[in-house]
Formats: sequence, C-alpha cells, structure tokens
Amino acid sequence: MKTIKEVAEGFGMTTRTIRYYEELGMLKPERDGANRRLFSAREIAKLKLIDRGKRYGFSLEEIKEMVLLFDIDRSGEKQLERTIEYGQRQIREIEVKIAELESMKAEMTGLLAEFTEKLNKLKGMKE
Repeated sequence: MKTIKEVAEGFGMTTRTIRYYEELGMLKPERDGANRRLFSAREIAKLKLIDRGKRYGFSLEEIKEMVLLFDIDRSGEKQLERTIEYGQRQIREIEVKIAELESMKAEMTGLLAEFTEKLNKLKGMKE
C-alpha cells in the first residue's frame, strides 16, 4: 500500500490530480485510521492506465470507461475490446494530424525557400 504522496511522486503528477480521478470514480483508494488514502497495487495499475490513456490523447470519459470495464468484466475481454476500438479511432485521428503537419511543413519549407531567395536578391542589389 502506498500513500497518495508516494503515488503522485511515482507518476510525476500532483496529489490534486489523483484526488480528481478519485472524484470522477476512476480510483477507489482505501483509507487508514487517520482517513489517509492508501493505494493498492490494483489502484496503482488503474492509475497507470489513466496516465497512459492521457498520454495517448484519450478523453477522461473514454479512460474512465476503459478502466471501469474491468470491474464489470473480470475476464478483461470487454475492456480490451473497448480499448482496441478507441485505440484504432485514436490512430486514425493521429494519422490525420500527421498529414496536416506534413502539409504545413511542406508549405512552410516552400515559403522559407521563397523568402530566402528574395532576401538573397535584396542583399545582392545592395552590393
């Protein structure tokens, strides 16, 4: 069992963020006699999934659904199906963003080449 401070430090996040995930119902830490939050290996694993989901661009609602599905279906089948569904959609969105960025890069590269040529001509006129 780990305290909220230990867990926060381990994940590089604030205790407030962890409490927020608890408020959303994504985490259910135990409490000790002094009412301090204690996180089991299971809750830490859930937090790892939450953290990974955030890094991969999933919404909190999607992450919550994926995390809580395991509580409903202990086999993990439904959780995996939903994760695959959301993951495939996220990959498609990433591919669109990559294409947009590649287009922007090509456009900027062309403009910079144009500007460089103009600057060189202007400098040549001064000499």
